[in-house]
Amino acid sequence: MEFVIITGMSGAGKSQAMKAMEDIGYYCMDNLPPTLLPKFVELCYQSKKNIEKVAVVLDIRGGIFFEDLFKGLEELSKEGTKYKILFLDASNNVLIKRYKELRSPHPLNPNGRIIDGIEEERKMLQKVKDKADFIIDTSNMTIGMLKEEISKIFVEGKELRKLTISVVSF
Repeated sequence: MEFVIITGMSGAGKSQAMKAMEDIGYYCMDNLPPTLLPKFVELCYQSKKNIEKVAVVLDIRGGIFFEDLFKGLEELSKEGTKYKILFLDASNNVLIKRYKELRSPHPLNPNGRIIDGIEEERKMLQKVKDKADFIIDTSNMTIGMLKEEISKIFVEGKELRKLTISVVSF
């Protein structure tokens, strides 16, 4: 089974990345607590459907559960499950702009300054970023560009099933 963990900065495009992964045939799960990673992989293997490609979004929305990420990854490795980590990032200015456009507070600092939450999150995620197989900076990307980059990483050299629709009209 191909197993991808999508993580990164809040506002960097993890939800869009997950949608792109679904488009290329991955079974996706959002906001899974890291401690449940091994159990989730086990369920995928036991599924009556043949699940070959899985992507899971893990981020700080998991609160205290996110701290268990490395334990979960260690268990996956012990069980022989290979995984890749896709880390999404963006500059502080871009993240602040995205939060302001959505009129949304940062999850780590809901009543304070957005930049304080971003800086705290960067510190929390540095070890994960260091371990990442792929890092995408979405600062200057459109959603289409992000989808294209994900396709380059996860489809290149592989056959992608595409649906073609032809419409004939008079």
